[in-house]
Amino acid sequence: MKSTYILTSESVTEGHPDKVCDFIADSILDACLTGDSSSRVACEVLCKEDKVILAGEITTGAPVDFEATAREAIREVGYTDPSMPFCWDRVKIVSLISRQSPDIAQGVNRETSQSGDQGAGDQGMMFGYATNETPELMPLPILTAHRLVQGLAEDRKSGRVGWLRPDGKSQVSVLYENGKPVRITDVVISTHHDGAVRQDTIRQYVIQDLAPRILGDRFHENIRFYVNPTGSFVVGGPSADCGVTGRKIIVDTYGGAAHHGGGAFSGKDPSKVDRSAAYFCRYVARQVIQEGLAERLEIQVSYAIGMADPVSVKVDGFGTGDNGRAEAFVRTFNFRPAHMIQTLGLLKPIYRMTTNYGHFGRKGLPWEV
Repeated sequence: MKSTYILTSESVTEGHPDKVCDFIADSILDACLTGDSSSRVACEVLCKEDKVILAGEITTGAPVDFEATAREAIREVGYTDPSMPFCWDRVKIVSLISRQSPDIAQGVNRETSQSGDQGAGDQGMMFGYATNETPELMPLPILTAHRLVQGLAEDRKSGRVGWLRPDGKSQVSVLYENGKPVRITDVVISTHHDGAVRQDTIRQYVIQDLAPRILGDRFHENIRFYVNPTGSFVVGGPSADCGVTGRKIIVDTYGGAAHHGGGAFSGKDPSKVDRSAAYFCRYVARQVIQEGLAERLEIQVSYAIGMADPVSVKVDGFGTGDNGRAEAFVRTFNFRPAHMIQTLGLLKPIYRMTTNYGHFGRKGLPWEV
């Protein structure tokens, strides 16, 4: 019998309050790694109206000005309107940052860890996923949702559409038959805009300009569009809503097409396996698909804090290939933190480029090679 279902995924622009916080956190991480590749960073950020709270634990030898780094990140995103509460050079910044706990450090450092190697920075489980349904080896719904909001950002920053503002969201629903994407059924776009623009102008732009450009051959006249469904989105970003790091973990990964261990990425250096192991699992899952051992594959790995070897490694090909061969192939890879960090070059300041539009399926990231 034919199996049919609809899978929906969402994405957000770089001006979404949560993503502003993620970008500040990753900007601080990169600043630390630029001056000291051995930095230990767990940076959390909260933004609301005219206030930014920086918190967490940072141990670094780099001379980083946290406040200046945060302001520059906000300016890059596009919050430069002095008439709004959240403006890069007017926000009040409070820093609540301390050093990393020595109890954690002794378990992570190679010299003091019980495993005799760099230990995992925390316990937990991480997932990696890949599918052959797109050339990027990503699920179609999340890939399309990312491209739509990225299109909004590009049109805003280039000046092509002058009434666009930084905040925004997308949602894409795709009909699947027998595990394969057939067509896009629904698209939701909510975009922050200037108060003078009319709703019908926004709708025309999305349906007649943005969507056909971005969707390409996937665009068709029967897609149901929902454009700014409340009727207005003039007040946006942290001026309107609170943002916090780590709240867009499904946006960051596979849009609900695969499991998620619960750990966020942004603001964490690679000694935190929440980040490094998730990247490495994606790296390995991609290679399984490229080897033709499965059509889609999910890897779960788990760790105990301070230990180098994973507690468990699980491989699931969802019945799309030879699961035994796929698992044997996966187990040829070394999932110890030091090896994952070295293999992917994760001590380099590469994290600002990961923050927005998905951590996976994008060119230029070492786990996508």
